[in-house]
Amino acid sequence: MSRGYKNLLLKELRDQQVRYAPREKKLEQLERAERLFFEIDTSRQYSYKYVCFRITDYKPEMHANQIISGEDAKHDISLFVEDMSNSIVLPIESTEETVWTIEQLSERFHVSTKTISRWRKLGLLGRRFLADGKKRIGFLNTSVELFIQSDPERIKRGEQFSQLTEKERKAIILRARELSNTGGSPTEIAKRLSEHTGRSVETIRYTLKAFDESNTEEALFPNRNSPLRDEIKRRIYQDFRRDEKIEDLAEKYSRTKGSIYRIIGQFRARRIMELPLDYIDSPDFPKAKIARKESAYLKSISRSPRKKIVRRRNSKNSGEPGSPTEVFPETVDSNVFQETFEMPSPNSLPPYLAKLYEVPLLTAEQETHLFRKMNYLKYKASQLRKRLSEEKPKARLMSQIETLYDQAIATKNEIISANLRLVVSIAKKHVGPFVNFFELVSDGNLSLIKAVEKFDYTRGNKFSTYATWAVMRNFARTIPDEKKYRDRFHPSENEIFEATEDFRSCGDLEEKIQSERVHLVDQLLEELSDREQEIIMSRFGLGHDQAPRTLRQIGAEMDVTKERVRQIEIRALAKLRKVAQEECLEIPGE
Repeated sequence: MSRGYKNLLLKELRDQQVRYAPREKKLEQLERAERLFFEIDTSRQYSYKYVCFRITDYKPEMHANQIISGEDAKHDISLFVEDMSNSIVLPIESTEETVWTIEQLSERFHVSTKTISRWRKLGLLGRRFLADGKKRIGFLNTSVELFIQSDPERIKRGEQFSQLTEKERKAIILRARELSNTGGSPTEIAKRLSEHTGRSVETIRYTLKAFDESNTEEALFPNRNSPLRDEIKRRIYQDFRRDEKIEDLAEKYSRTKGSIYRIIGQFRARRIMELPLDYIDSPDFPKAKIARKESAYLKSISRSPRKKIVRRRNSKNSGEPGSPTEVFPETVDSNVFQETFEMPSPNSLPPYLAKLYEVPLLTAEQETHLFRKMNYLKYKASQLRKRLSEEKPKARLMSQIETLYDQAIATKNEIISANLRLVVSIAKKHVGPFVNFFELVSDGNLSLIKAVEKFDYTRGNKFSTYATWAVMRNFARTIPDEKKYRDRFHPSENEIFEATEDFRSCGDLEEKIQSERVHLVDQLLEELSDREQEIIMSRFGLGHDQAPRTLRQIGAEMDVTKERVRQIEIRALAKLRKVAQEECLEIPGE
């Protein structure tokens, strides 16, 4: 039963009597409160003066006319009785009247202890007694009889939750085993047995679960009791993300809805723990809420539309256009004939790249605001994440963190979209015969995204300067590698011409020489480890129908860096060179 009083005046009355009333007065007020409890009509209203007088025989002057609903009065009086009896410390054997415990009432009415607890909330009044050195809830026989008289039908309805006999329990388990052998799920079996026996679904489910817990080797549903593997838990979380209902997941994986909720919460917390919440710190962040700056940090900025060029013509002399001026569309005077057109994007770009120029650039103030907002959102999310427990995560806390993270990503995307044209402008300057423009733009966009994460706005520098440096540095590193690769494997005109010569007259000789080369290469490759063989064969195109590949391509396939591939290649070539020198090998046909 809830320990919270619904009316503060009755709570204050309880505090006063528990602290200051002598034991005899407490016993008297306890009995008066019990009599009043059974007289209260929940559909009526009572004044505090009346309630206080009936319990203490004293009419208060303050708050005397305050109205208390019958439902609140009955709830608080039951708590008053329990608290007063607890403060008196009543030994159960000192009471002349018969006292029933929860277990004894359960046996008397053939109902579960859960039903008795439910009856307490519905009006079964109890006291706290001292029994076997412990304080326990007990029910006077008078209170029990008054509860029965107040609603006899409630006792009959409680028979639906009566305790099972051993014979009934065995019959339910035997039938459940037959159904489980046919592939039935726990939920389906519980429903069918409920219809067959007239028992509640919860009673059947509890009975089957209790049997499985005490008979692990003969369990009806062994998978329900065994711990789930991480793979199964991950699958449950993925199914939930696909909008599958909790009830369906509980039936699908033979688990209770509570366990499904717990698994989903734990995996959701694990995902939150892995969120990238690195941020550029500022000494103002911890003080933002106190200084009332948080709303200013998190407000949305108004992005101005693109400027348009307007050519004005005087209505009196429409044949002479005026000088073009830049204005915003909403400032154009409708009384003057105008020709407007947007400032053109570079004509050399495809339409889908030219659209980047429709996004307005950021002013210095807007840029600083967005960077501060993004980092402050991550700061708040990271602070909340420190309070998150992976074992017992709170759904409300996780929702707050996810909302802050989503807002930070949206702010980050706003910064990126306003600077994408910068990447295009830099990429156009680096286009050459050996460099693909769209690959440059793609690489540059990745550099831009990293730059947004690393930029320290607190130093007062412009982001465009920092981003330009980051993108150009990336181009300077990647373009020479690509050009070197293309120069190395790009055939010259003489090589192409030589490749067209007819060697059919000496085909047998060439085939023999080529066969010896292949045998020699295979012999040399045996001196290398498997990883070194793979890199050398990929690097020089030694496989069947395999073109030579770049260090970057090999590194991506092997999930290592380009520099690591280069180190392994150098080491492998050194090995081959040493073996060739020691064996004095000569390449056939050279």
